[in-house]
Amino acid sequence: MADTTNSIASYRALALQVTCHAVNQASDRQEAQVMMHNTINRLAQQIAASIAFIGFDCRLIVLPEYFLTGFPMGEPLAVWGEKACIEMYGAEYEALSKIAQKHQIFLAGNAYELDPNFPGLYFQTCFVIDPSGTIVLRYRRLNSLFAPTPGDVWDKYLDCYGLEGVFPVAKTAIGNLAALASEEILYPEVARCLAMRGAEIFLHSTSEVYNQNLTPKEAAKISRAVENMAYVVSSNTAGLANSTIPIASVDGGSKIVDYRGIVLAQTGAGESMAAFAEIDLAALRRDRRRPGLNNILSRQRFELYSQSYSQAQFYPANTMLNKECDRKHFIQTQQQTIERLSQLGVI
Repeated sequence: MADTTNSIASYRALALQVTCHAVNQASDRQEAQVMMHNTINRLAQQIAASIAFIGFDCRLIVLPEYFLTGFPMGEPLAVWGEKACIEMYGAEYEALSKIAQKHQIFLAGNAYELDPNFPGLYFQTCFVIDPSGTIVLRYRRLNSLFAPTPGDVWDKYLDCYGLEGVFPVAKTAIGNLAALASEEILYPEVARCLAMRGAEIFLHSTSEVYNQNLTPKEAAKISRAVENMAYVVSSNTAGLANSTIPIASVDGGSKIVDYRGIVLAQTGAGESMAAFAEIDLAALRRDRRRPGLNNILSRQRFELYSQSYSQAQFYPANTMLNKECDRKHFIQTQQQTIERLSQLGVI
């Protein structure tokens, strides 16, 4: 049961849809850092204006995926790490913390981050900063085709952070917060492991194709909300600037979905603060404690599935542990996995 001491029963959340200004074309780290800090300065103004419009009960703001830098476009791991990845307690976090402190909000986002425990690698990290300016949640994306993940260095990562560090849930005054990165909305196991640890609100930083048709990710947002009886606050980019990819390829559709799967708010394309809605924490908790057919969480029988999961071996762990890899490693490992599963008759 969640600790409700000093909890806020109801407040507003915002999925802030902003343009991502990529740093791929920056000549070096210094130029990339200038671009990142320009992004933070723009965000400071946009957040202040959004709160003034929505109201000062806006306590949670979620930013899009890799909003500071864009994503690597073929750069070697070492090059991207040097140019575009931020330190775990670096200047970028400090600047974002000041925004959270000034407006007394929980500020969530996603960035490429260095970790001194894993030299030569970086992780795509979802973070939450609380109103005191403290980073209260740091989640590293577990499923990625083109970037290192904790699973690629699994044994050492567990030694460093433990399983609770792999699936962190921050128990805060505005609810139990957990993060899902981008396409991980398509992986129900990630959300489920977080729900097992009490997650009530999934913070989904993404950068994805949006259109009027029901895409797999759109369907997954509703599914993750319903099956875990949790809110999903999904913030998409408003285009990707300074990139060879057409700017509007990843633009629009930020939304908030409640624990019943009802879309409370959403926005179209372009920079927007229109995707805001009430988070009724008290109502969510009442539903989670109400017996009946719709209480899906309380009806889970995980022990029935655990043996199948423990015996299955699909994408392998530890493939980057104690070895240097280039970007070809990821697709090569996936190809080998497909071949093995095909030979076993699984796919």
